[in-house]
Amino acid sequence: MSYTPSQVLYGAAYYHEYQPTPRLEQDFEEMKAAGFSVIRIGESVWSTWEPEDGVFDLEWITPVLDAAGRHGIAVILGTPTYAVPPWLQRRYPEINAEIATGKKFGWGMRQEMDVTHAAFRFHAERVVRRILERHAQHPAIVGFQVDNEPGAWVLHNPGVFERFRDHLRHRYGTVEKLNEAWGLTYWSHRLSDWSDLWRPDANALPQYDLAWRLFQADLLTEFIAWQTGIVNEYAGDRFVMTCMSYSRPTVRDDALGELFTVTAGNPYFKAQDALALPDTAVKPQTWWTQGTWALYHSADWMFGTRHEPFLVTEVGAQSIGFSSMNQPGYPGQRRQAAWALISRGAQMIEYWHWHTLHFGPETYWGGVLPHSQRPGRTYREIAAIGQELAGLGDRIVGLRPDAQVGLLYDHASKWSFEKWGPLAAPDGMPVPDSYGPLVEAFSRGAFDAGLQTRVYHASKILDADPAEVARELPVFVVSAYYVADDAVLAWLLDYAAAGGHLVLGPRTGYADTEARARPEIAPGGGLHEAAGAWYDEYTNLEETVPVLAVPGSGLTLAEGAGAREWIESYQVTDGTVVARYDHPFHGDYAAVTTREHGAGRVSAVGCLPNPQLASSVLSWAAGSAGSADSAGSLENVWTPDAPSVRVHSAVNGRGERLWVVQNWSWESASVVVPLAAENLHTGDRVTEGDTLTLGPWDVVVLVTPA
Repeated sequence: MSYTPSQVLYGAAYYHEYQPTPRLEQDFEEMKAAGFSVIRIGESVWSTWEPEDGVFDLEWITPVLDAAGRHGIAVILGTPTYAVPPWLQRRYPEINAEIATGKKFGWGMRQEMDVTHAAFRFHAERVVRRILERHAQHPAIVGFQVDNEPGAWVLHNPGVFERFRDHLRHRYGTVEKLNEAWGLTYWSHRLSDWSDLWRPDANALPQYDLAWRLFQADLLTEFIAWQTGIVNEYAGDRFVMTCMSYSRPTVRDDALGELFTVTAGNPYFKAQDALALPDTAVKPQTWWTQGTWALYHSADWMFGTRHEPFLVTEVGAQSIGFSSMNQPGYPGQRRQAAWALISRGAQMIEYWHWHTLHFGPETYWGGVLPHSQRPGRTYREIAAIGQELAGLGDRIVGLRPDAQVGLLYDHASKWSFEKWGPLAAPDGMPVPDSYGPLVEAFSRGAFDAGLQTRVYHASKILDADPAEVARELPVFVVSAYYVADDAVLAWLLDYAAAGGHLVLGPRTGYADTEARARPEIAPGGGLHEAAGAWYDEYTNLEETVPVLAVPGSGLTLAEGAGAREWIESYQVTDGTVVARYDHPFHGDYAAVTTREHGAGRVSAVGCLPNPQLASSVLSWAAGSAGSADSAGSLENVWTPDAPSVRVHSAVNGRGERLWVVQNWSWESASVVVPLAAENLHTGDRVTEGDTLTLGPWDVVVLVTPA
């Protein structure tokens, strides 16, 4: 089951209960004037729904639902289970989450509870059922949200640990098999009985750590599945979802996505100069992204959860986060962000939130209205977007984004690299996240090359036909796939044999599914044979090492191309060296190699590429893709000469291709249009060869037959 509205839903989270003055009708009149078609309510106030144990106030929200109905604004009703009331904390202190063994999280935040605890489950089910029994059939409601941004903490409560021990017992059967699988002979960790298993706090064994993190994700998935089952009893034909913050430590979006009607997520991003192009800076990515490329990566990740259009449940209206994080969008940037997300499959744009709060930890997380409650610049810009989107109807919903580059994502490798990753902090110890940079470098490289990406999860990729993927996507990148399943590695090689260009990034195929290093030449699992290149030595870099293309290789490198932070010392057997390091030692080894494999080819990038190297390699890889069929998707690439302009495309349900042309700069830009099209906004015809002029932070959408 999936969900496609008749037009892009547009609105904000709305919390009338937080406001210092009564203004319900005024709020709805202003929302309606802004083109709002949806609001999200109710998910944060369990203590309002149930102020005392078993004492319910279910009517406070009725005026909000009724007002929404009168104004023709749809409602998403949320369950409040992520923020427990003080009376529940007081009566059942044992439900407090332990973030280390015996270390209680404390109260005063949110999600401070052990979601597996029977007392929490009893009260959570009771309040959810009472809310839905009263309100689920309200005609204004179009969907339901389960919980909110789940997965904030890795739980260490006693009951959780005992569940983990039982999980291992059922998975491995005997302690002897666990001893063998985890290599527990090392440092005298062999178990003689299941009761010998130590707590995870001081653990230094990667195999244990990976199993613990995967188990935590399973716990969260089970909790959300349990609550979703309750909501489904009342939902009828309305959609059910949860809003995901994709970087949460126990979230597996691939697993959660299976539970719902539609994917929903919160792609917060830094605005202002962080969105300017051109851009060569390398910036950290966390729960909020920095860089235009990263906004698109967030959208592609959300589309990749189910390979379907998705809902944006939260995105910044003004400042995001705390009082020190203030970069409200420049004029035009909110419209750009909306169109960026829509171009990659978003069919709802919802801001967090309507009113800026006057109290609490998120006092300075800016809403559509500022603290004064008077519509200002933010409101006017958001209203203009709402009116624009409302007039486009079904031409911009149900979009399937075009893509030329597949990108593999794997949670097991991600979690393994949080504690045991190859990238180094200044003190030589692993940084908290090696996986993100090793994957995101290639996502950014595709963006800088004017190519579009599609995310595939390692857990789901065997469901896809590698030959069909090769026909659709000329290039498939697999980087940092460290905890590698042999069946997935075989699928990747089948993709290349079918005509695709498989690009191997660092640390791919190095370990097995227990995070044990493979006892073979790297990259393992058949990859080094297919690549015609191998390595058994690697280096952490102090400074960027320049990379030079081998003359006659067909690869052209951008100025400044180089390797940063990490090098694998590749040597070739029957592969071809495409690029080398400009360095007295590393220059003896290959930076990029390639080899034909069946109808396609396998190339290896033996370093963490900087943006110049990554974009150059992916441009070359797309141009040298082996499949004549997949080369057809390159017809959907439009790379303007203007360095501040990017074009993304997608196909709608009418069989039209939308070309979203964006200028990410204060300077106006002009581009030559390479095709005959219709201007989606004006209906004017555009002829091939015409010049299209974009103002600062501007968007123009063109339409052609698909």
